[in-house]
Amino acid sequence: MAESNGLRDVYIDELRDLYDAEHRLIKALPKLAKAADSSELRSGIEAHLEQTKGHAQRLEEIFESMGEQAKAKKCKGIEGIIDEAGDMLGEDFEGPVMDAAIIASAQRAEHYEIAAYGSVRSFAEQLGETKAASLLQQTLNEEKEADQKLTKISTTINPLAAGGVAGSQRRAAQA
Repeated sequence: MAESNGLRDVYIDELRDLYDAEHRLIKALPKLAKAADSSELRSGIEAHLEQTKGHAQRLEEIFESMGEQAKAKKCKGIEGIIDEAGDMLGEDFEGPVMDAAIIASAQRAEHYEIAAYGSVRSFAEQLGETKAASLLQQTLNEEKEADQKLTKISTTINPLAAGGVAGSQRRAAQA
């Protein structure tokens, strides 16, 4: 039997945490997509939703290859990020301002996942799990690409959001 509380145990624990995170995101991403004003942002979120489903399937493949049950461990980190995104959706933001807030929320989730997938990929490499390390690197690359796409979209959205705020402040000052 493997050493109790060894790196393999941490690895499995982290994989279960990520498995929960991916399933929570599968439920949350459609809400962000629906709230998006920008069609580019909406389609980007919808495309990442499909990738996210693939991320969960990769984790299932990794669990299976290890002879472990694919079960989730509550991911408090992503739960908090999703709760904050829900609070933000409840604000009375509109148009580009809402889109800017959605991008910020989505990037928080991506950055959390980038950190988590980087760690588990390193664990897999250390444990000699080369197939798992490759699958985890694939997911890590997709998370980084999603973050970069959000940054690119923000270069269009943020100036519009800033213009909307500045414009309304100018109008209020002129009144």
